[in-house]
Amino acid sequence: MRSPRFDATVLTLGFAFLYIPIIILIVYSFNASRLVTVWGGFSLNWYSTMWSNQGLMDAAWVTARVGLLSATLGTILGTLAALALTRYSRFPGRMAFSGMIYAPLVMPEVITGLSLLLLFVAIGIDRGFWTVTIAHTTFTMCYVAIVVQSRLLTFDRSLEEAALDLGCPPVKTFFKITLPLIFPAVIAGWMLAFTLSLDDLVIASFNTGPGATTLPIKIYSQVRLGVTPEINAICTILIGLVTLGVIAASLTTKRTEIKRIRDEHLAVRGAAAS
Repeated sequence: MRSPRFDATVLTLGFAFLYIPIIILIVYSFNASRLVTVWGGFSLNWYSTMWSNQGLMDAAWVTARVGLLSATLGTILGTLAALALTRYSRFPGRMAFSGMIYAPLVMPEVITGLSLLLLFVAIGIDRGFWTVTIAHTTFTMCYVAIVVQSRLLTFDRSLEEAALDLGCPPVKTFFKITLPLIFPAVIAGWMLAFTLSLDDLVIASFNTGPGATTLPIKIYSQVRLGVTPEINAICTILIGLVTLGVIAASLTTKRTEIKRIRDEHLAVRGAAAS
């Protein structure tokens, strides 16, 4: 039997391997020296330099727009796909539909990016902002579908049935009963889709075009010529934004879950009193 000390040591080493490089990147973003491997003192100069770098700012703006739009579209489509797979156990083409939803999870990103590129070329769409958005929506919706589907599998459908028996239309039942109860999973799926969109390099590089250079592509093109402190600075800002987003999503999910539990307790008390 393994000792708790051994487990704690392995866990500590694993987290150190993951997070120490990130901490080093954050520390060196405040480096006064232009040489990223030589500490020259504390300075905020590279953050001001980063804001004046028009190329980086344009790429960051494109990345934010693509991430927000693709995450929203992917969440809508992924939630609908999860509902179809959970609520309808048998319909023509269900196996093929399920396979197409889950295929991007196991398919290499090179194949996904290349296949989408060939599709856009075949139908004559010029590559740019919208092709990157469509590509990101395609591969993020499957992650949302899995997250939402896992919540729907444990969903108490008697609540929906009670609302339908009381005369509530199916669409209104979804928005008033189902969606609020699965909302934490939907938010989690949106956050996952947004993070994947921010992080993607391979698929975006196949489907990007003039004026649609995302931040990962911009950083990769500059890193090949040498890492500059400006890259450390903008990466630090991205880490901070993602961290704040995760904290906000966690607080929202926790607040929603507490409200759901309180409402359930009030409903049970009301039923018992009556």
